[in-house]
Amino acid sequence: MKKSVYVGIGIVGVLAIAAILYFVLNPRSSAVTLTDDIETTQIDIGPVSEIVGATGTVSSDQSALLNWKTSGIVAEVYFRVGDEVHAGDMLAVLDPSSLSPFDILAQADLVSAQKALDNLLESQSQSAHALQAVETAQDMLDDARSPDIDQASALQAIAQADKAAADAERKLKTITAPVAQPALDQAQANLVLAEKKINDNQKMIDRIQKKLNKRDDQYKPWESRRRYKQFMEGLQMQRTQLQIAYDNSLQKYENLKSPPNPNDVAVAEANLLDAQAQLFEARVEWERIKDGTSPADLALLEAQLSDAQREWQRVKDGPTAKDIVAAQARVTAAQATLDKASILAPFDGTITQVISKPNDQVSPGTPAFRLDNLSQLSVDVGVSEIDINLVEVGQPAILTFDAVLAKEYNGQVVEVSPVGSTSLGVVDFMVKVVLLDADADVRPGMTAAVEIIVSQTDEALLVPNRAVGGKSYVYRVDQDGKLELIEVSLGASSDKYSQVLDGDLSPGDVIVLNPHEL
Repeated sequence: MKKSVYVGIGIVGVLAIAAILYFVLNPRSSAVTLTDDIETTQIDIGPVSEIVGATGTVSSDQSALLNWKTSGIVAEVYFRVGDEVHAGDMLAVLDPSSLSPFDILAQADLVSAQKALDNLLESQSQSAHALQAVETAQDMLDDARSPDIDQASALQAIAQADKAAADAERKLKTITAPVAQPALDQAQANLVLAEKKINDNQKMIDRIQKKLNKRDDQYKPWESRRRYKQFMEGLQMQRTQLQIAYDNSLQKYENLKSPPNPNDVAVAEANLLDAQAQLFEARVEWERIKDGTSPADLALLEAQLSDAQREWQRVKDGPTAKDIVAAQARVTAAQATLDKASILAPFDGTITQVISKPNDQVSPGTPAFRLDNLSQLSVDVGVSEIDINLVEVGQPAILTFDAVLAKEYNGQVVEVSPVGSTSLGVVDFMVKVVLLDADADVRPGMTAAVEIIVSQTDEALLVPNRAVGGKSYVYRVDQDGKLELIEVSLGASSDKYSQVLDGDLSPGDVIVLNPHEL
């Protein structure tokens, strides 16, 4: 009796094991009844993004801590926190009386060095001027020995000046000459004729207007309002042209009747005098050179050339390039010493920290200001070696800040380090993300949570992450309320949803949200 019981128990155990193995090896064929404590949801199509998350600190595009380079007492501080400055702006200066004797002597050294440099450069300029004087004297002597070209130029100048004088005289006569009576009579006749044409046009317009004012039943069979409107439009266009012609005739008649404008006469007289003076000078020049250069003039030009050549020989070598470089180095060194007594902005930016105050005693290395270029902010984040191959330059990013509630900012990957760094056995690669829409709420030094979107699918079959059991299965509810275990292959995944790449699932299928509780 006991033996049969044990055998029965053994058979039941074998059957149970076989059922479990069958369920595991053939999950689709198994079925579990849907109960009230099972949560379900419906599969849908939607967008999914795969992100790589990291944190980092906001920093400005350029940042510098500006320190004093010499000892002294701060005399003036010209900017406050938040002020915008430009490269080269003086931010603060030390009291000259508080500087060391070496720094004070730098001013005298600068004056002396600049004067020495100016003398060297001036000697170079003297050399260039002396050479130019030699070339000018040589050209004048050559022209004097060969006067043909100068004589031809002088004759041409006389002809041009004579023509200019004649033109100026003719213009003056035209302005001051009285108007002939026939011309005035003709202008008056033209004006009367133009006025008559305007009056005739107006009479015709008045006639057509009366026709247009009649009722349609008063029109004769050959009349129509449309034709009269067309006539009126043509007459009005003609009126505009006739008015222009009348105005031109009136202007011409008034000009002929009026005496010449005194200003025009004065200008014409001045032009004539100038032209006559130039003609006189051209004739004098011709008289001077028509017989060629005199022996006395040649001797003078030869002497001038000799003087220019001697001056060139005296100054031609000038200073050496080495001497000029040394003099410039003295000026630079003296200026650099003087610059230590002030703080200059190295780039355009915003004063974010003012450390030095007036009357502060400072020494070399004492901090004075912090300067940041806030026109562009970025975040450097460390991405693990597992995810770094997913990150590329140009990928979008979403940034959030604990200090800025309920607000997201857009960013973009602009730099991916090709070399990783190891800390406590973890390898990270630095990635720079620039903020594209930063506002006044975002400040350097803030901690940012960065989500880099490494891939995005607009239409994906999505399942909630909590609906995925184990590594790769979900429970689907069939039409009879039974549960089927469906194997799936997942793709891109966010914090809530994953993309189904492979599996017997379709949009609208109902799946279990809490498979781990079955």
